[in-house]
Amino acid sequence: MRLGQIRFENKLTCAVFEGGGARPIPGYSTAELIRKAATESVSLGELADQLASRHAEACQPVIPIYPIEVWACGCTFESTATSPCGKQGGGSGIYGKAYGHERPEIFFKGTARVCVGPGQNIGIRFDSKLTAPEPELALILGRQGKVLGYTLGNDVSAWDIERENPLYVPQSKIYTGSCALGPVIVTDDEIADPAQIEITCTVRRAGRERFTGSTTLGSLNRRLDSLIEYLLRANPVPAGSVLLTGTGIIVSEDAALASGDTVTIGAPAIGELVNTAATVR
Repeated sequence: MRLGQIRFENKLTCAVFEGGGARPIPGYSTAELIRKAATESVSLGELADQLASRHAEACQPVIPIYPIEVWACGCTFESTATSPCGKQGGGSGIYGKAYGHERPEIFFKGTARVCVGPGQNIGIRFDSKLTAPEPELALILGRQGKVLGYTLGNDVSAWDIERENPLYVPQSKIYTGSCALGPVIVTDDEIADPAQIEITCTVRRAGRERFTGSTTLGSLNRRLDSLIEYLLRANPVPAGSVLLTGTGIIVSEDAALASGDTVTIGAPAIGELVNTAATVR
């Protein structure tokens, strides 16, 4: 099942996407539907199908969930841990050590306040000269960390601020428009093996391609269930939260984002997440 949100009767409403249309679930956002499914101990897909209108609307998807919390993982791909382009010190630095250590890097990315959906602007901090997209698979979490579905995420990051001092990571990672999600959530029963998911990223400026790259989740150095287990240690993340699993695509430094650039992140199993970059203050 493909779940997401639409604008319906002037409200942000959860919907089931199928056959080129969207069947609204009146009275519920995606986060509210997730909480209801958890309370009633029913599957998200079953509840969505039960409550969705039989009539499909011609609506485009907006952000598929306003997450309660967003958490993110780093150094889960070798390219991220060893590349001196995006990360400080390459394989010999703290990122290389995190890649090889039993405990993964997990950090707080923010709340719905910093999140945008398809077609909305991702942010470039006005005090950053090297901001880059980080294309990732995003896990939609239910009660006790159960994976309810998958969507695409963009962990937009001010690399130059993080390079200056690793203690500046929150300023590199958490600001207006620093997390994009979408276009829809594909429920867990539709994706038998997440390792087979291929993710691509293209950056265009004035219609001309400046960067393109791809990776597969099979290159992830961590098991998804292990990432979730570490996230939940002494940290009961609420249902309706999102976990970004790390990027395996390092955008070249000469393709650092500028205002007006378009970033397209795609996966055949999920769709395309397209955003335009804009400077934020």
